[in-house]
Amino acid sequence: MSNAELAIALLQACEQRGIMLATAESCTGGLIIAALTDIAGSSAVVDRGFITYSNEAKMEMLGVSAATLDAHGAVSRETVLEMADGALAHSRASLSLAVTGIAGPTGGSAEKPVGLVWFGVALTGQPVVAERQLFGHKGREFIRHGTVRHALQLGLRALA
Repeated sequence: MSNAELAIALLQACEQRGIMLATAESCTGGLIIAALTDIAGSSAVVDRGFITYSNEAKMEMLGVSAATLDAHGAVSRETVLEMADGALAHSRASLSLAVTGIAGPTGGSAEKPVGLVWFGVALTGQPVVAERQLFGHKGREFIRHGTVRHALQLGLRALA
């Protein structure tokens, strides 16, 4: 399935359940919400997208705690859980998809290499789920588009 087909399927799943969707994006810079809003009629279920590239934006827009960022960094399980939870808390959505990672080509380390992305999925009434994915050092575009694809798949899985 293409990213466009995944986006259509996710929008339809949200519509069937009568729920709104929000995104909280760092490394993708809005590509997930763009994939969703490229689809005509998406306004029926898309509430908003938070583009929180900086730590300040994560704190101000989503309520990610400074203590979490200091202790674990922006690219971490703890941060993405707070991003996903914050997207629900600061929107009318019942489902949120959050991503934070290192798209490269620079910025990686031995502990957090280029291509590392953390995903968070929050669904009202369920525990927030985090997942780690290593895309490898295959280029910024590959990592970002792979992140969009995986986030859409996780959204579908959450609603299955």
